[in-house]
Amino acid sequence: METVCDGKRWDVALSFRKGEIVGAMPYLLGCRMGMRYILQPQLTQYNGPWYRYPEGLDECRRLSFEKQVAQDLWRQILALRPAYYQQNFSPAVTNWLPFHWAGCSQTTLYSYRLGDISDSQRLFDAFDRDERQKKILRLEPQTRIVTNLSPDRFARYHRAYWEGKGQRDLLSEEFITRLCSVATNRDNGMIVGLEDLDGNLIAARFVVYDDRCAYSLLSAFDKAHYLNGATETLVWGTLQALRDKTCAYDFEGSMDEGIEYFYRSFGAVQTPYFRVTRCFNPLFRVLLRAQQFKVKHF
Repeated sequence: METVCDGKRWDVALSFRKGEIVGAMPYLLGCRMGMRYILQPQLTQYNGPWYRYPEGLDECRRLSFEKQVAQDLWRQILALRPAYYQQNFSPAVTNWLPFHWAGCSQTTLYSYRLGDISDSQRLFDAFDRDERQKKILRLEPQTRIVTNLSPDRFARYHRAYWEGKGQRDLLSEEFITRLCSVATNRDNGMIVGLEDLDGNLIAARFVVYDDRCAYSLLSAFDKAHYLNGATETLVWGTLQALRDKTCAYDFEGSMDEGIEYFYRSFGAVQTPYFRVTRCFNPLFRVLLRAQQFKVKHF
């Protein structure tokens, strides 16, 4: 949050029991036209509540615990008097009822996850044979995976990728460089590149991870190689590079039909997560629909 919210106001609601933190909910707080709002920070697929469960809870007590902690966290959100609240909860949060009781609404979204990336052969066997395996097997001998790309090189490559599409990169080179540097220096991030045998970069991806899961954040590709297997080969190389770092891989899926199929064809499991929303001021919803709030404001 400190890095993705650089220059913006963010904080964390905390819930305590007997002096120990048992719940947390980080949030980005913005203000426009005198109205405060809470939205997802850029490059942040999930936040929402986090729970530290006491040992030995049965199902009934677990739900009671979540209700109490969520109510405590929500009271702190209400104290901010936001005009609008929207957060994407982690897939680990399967109970949004306390927020429903608080007047929020919910939309189910989907990501795609590989639950265990430790067995490379099993992973590869799960890839779609015609759409993915053949492209990787054809391109792999002509390329090599590198995991030591510098943040500034990746940032330049990312900008060039968007310029090649005739669009402006919404993220500055400085922001991407700083984000990649912080994550890699903490051993919580990796920049994976796919080069041809002459050392020319044809695809690159930035991922972050902890000991449980890795998350794909940013990707860029050489337009000339986009359809010949560069995307598939980069995914395959990324999974192998992460095998000793974490357990699972989250494509940070899209609701777009074409992108959904691409992720699914790697054998990834459709994974639901909740977008929880409450509008306190209808004017803010009008502004959102009018696209007055661009990514740079989040």
